[in-house]
Amino acid sequence: MNLLRFVPGYESAIYETGREPALVMLAAFAITYALTRGYTRIARVRGWGSTHVGGVHMHHLVVGLVLAFVAGAVQFAYLPGEGFLQLLLAAAFGTGAALVLDEFALVFHLNDVYWEDEGRKSVDAVVLGLAFGAIFLLHAAPLGQATDGPRWLLTAVLLVHLTVVVACALKGKLFLALFGMFVPLLAWIGAIRLAEPGSIWARRRYPAESTKRRRSEERYARYGARWRPRKERLWDLIGGSTGRPGESA
Repeated sequence: MNLLRFVPGYESAIYETGREPALVMLAAFAITYALTRGYTRIARVRGWGSTHVGGVHMHHLVVGLVLAFVAGAVQFAYLPGEGFLQLLLAAAFGTGAALVLDEFALVFHLNDVYWEDEGRKSVDAVVLGLAFGAIFLLHAAPLGQATDGPRWLLTAVLLVHLTVVVACALKGKLFLALFGMFVPLLAWIGAIRLAEPGSIWARRRYPAESTKRRRSEERYARYGARWRPRKERLWDLIGGSTGRPGESA
């Protein structure tokens, strides 16, 4: 279903390439997150209540889980083709995913840390969700679209690439590892550079008094002093500042 047939280039770039469901999913994700986080930011200032079921506070991630699960199940079971219903399911999935990731930190910590420092993980998850939504919209694939060559060679290249991605993640560079699956150079950069001091790699391979441990701590201390405040300001813009209403006041 060509939703924006009158937009120049939409039909050839989006509709005919089969990217319309991905676009609808990404748009639903972004709009839902903006509305949800916007409401919660206003609600904590004005003291608005939240939804309760049987006297129990119902987090919006519950609604998101139901939407995402139902949309995915119906899509897989009944709709292998295209049409308006498929776009509706894409929108439902994007909406559900946004509601879940907005409270990702609550699931990770099994505690209500929405406005605490730990709640920043939710903003991290949403930023990653938006980035991956854009990657899916572009139909990007690991190592690009390379399918030429012997199967054994492609398998070997993928295994090496996967090893580099895992090493990058173990060094505490999660963003580089995730995006490195699609842009190999990023994964290699993360895998070659020193690990973050608190990462699994550093704890296992950098002894307490070693030169690598010292260099790692010094490097990330400089990084934290220079870049962390800027990231915090950006995360404040995206998800609101941390702290309960009384603390913020």
